[in-house]
Amino acid sequence: MRPIRKIVIHCAATPEGQDVKLEAIRRYHVEQRGFSDVGYHWVIELDGTVRQGRPEWAIGAHVKGENLDSIGICYVGGLSADGRQPRDTRTPAQRRALIDLVRQIKERYGPLTVHGHREYANKACPSFDVAAEAELHG
Repeated sequence: MRPIRKIVIHCAATPEGQDVKLEAIRRYHVEQRGFSDVGYHWVIELDGTVRQGRPEWAIGAHVKGENLDSIGICYVGGLSADGRQPRDTRTPAQRRALIDLVRQIKERYGPLTVHGHREYANKACPSFDVAAEAELHG
């Protein structure tokens, strides 16, 4: 089993309120980006439904240079309704689901650090400051 040391959180960079499903993200990653599957291990849809992408044992394709030892989580949203500006668009259900999912992953792998994609790339993703969210680090 590969060593897991961190969780990296992403946004789908989709407009606020647009109900994008895991299947659409998977299709984009496979057809447009040439991936073998969706790059994330988990996707949190607008209603808080947590959907598995790649199995956790598989190396993700979500953050260049950091995939080997990480689990990637993506929430749907991350842009203003017009799609032009980064914005924390998480619904209350997505916020709760993210906290619960991070806790569950930490229970499986032990103490892990939690990061936003923007810590590793010049991007606004995930459109909120992961380091400032105490519930994700407890």
